[in-house]
Amino acid sequence: MELRTLRAFVEVVRQGGFTPAAKTVFATQSTVSKAVKQLEDEIGMPLLDRTGQRAIPTAAGEIVYQRALRMLAERDDLMGELNELRDLKRGTLRLGLPPVSSGKVFAPYFAIYRRRHPEIEIRLTEHGAGRLQQLLLAGEIELAASLLPIDDGTFERQDVRRDSLVAAVSATSPLAQRPTVSLWDLRDQPFILFNEGFALTKIVLDHCQELGFTPEVVARSGQLDFIVQLVGAGLGVGFLPSIVVDEWPNPAVAYVPIAEPPIEYDTTMIWRSGGFLSHAAKAWLELMGEMTTQDI
Repeated sequence: MELRTLRAFVEVVRQGGFTPAAKTVFATQSTVSKAVKQLEDEIGMPLLDRTGQRAIPTAAGEIVYQRALRMLAERDDLMGELNELRDLKRGTLRLGLPPVSSGKVFAPYFAIYRRRHPEIEIRLTEHGAGRLQQLLLAGEIELAASLLPIDDGTFERQDVRRDSLVAAVSATSPLAQRPTVSLWDLRDQPFILFNEGFALTKIVLDHCQELGFTPEVVARSGQLDFIVQLVGAGLGVGFLPSIVVDEWPNPAVAYVPIAEPPIEYDTTMIWRSGGFLSHAAKAWLELMGEMTTQDI
């Protein structure tokens, strides 16, 4: 069983098909298809259900997928430790950040990190928290920013800062005149949320569930500026971290703090529990530890 075939299979499952998987591993679709067929022949049972538009893992395929993630991550750990042993002059920080508030939170520290460690290349990956956690488990990145809560059995963490969410409402709405709103006050409003896989969306929906209602979601987007524009157009209410509100002024939008209770937005750096951390990753965590945190 070769690691390259496992890598190809993992990407087919992750991407949902052979064509996008081939782009991810920089191979042809035929090469990826042959690699998966080779793996199925070696195991002796089908690993993918190809009857629909997406390639869905069978029961055996799900077992192989989970095991393959760990095997590939172990391989990356092995190479990382060997590189550390060789005391390479250059290193790579493989860091994952979500696109919502990372610029405001982390951008100032990239310059500091670069001055301290000019020999280290920063390789940045931007996705929602759910996707970043998958990449961590696969060993493709070492560290990722996420939001609490996380699975403490799967990931270790170092807390960064605490903020809260605000509601973005149309400036013409009566809600815009209020000093604060509760999530219950918004239950009859259409919601504009970030795409699935964004931790912020899960936080909002989990709080709605705790209050006993399911909101009407009229739009989703991965772009914060587009969400603000949709709110300004009167489509519904959106949710933003308080730390980024001043970056998105819009005369058609009012930002109202959420209270009773506030919805906390806790940023943390996470890594795979028990996983190897390079000197580049340890240096980033050391810098994060020096941050002036807010109520952490």
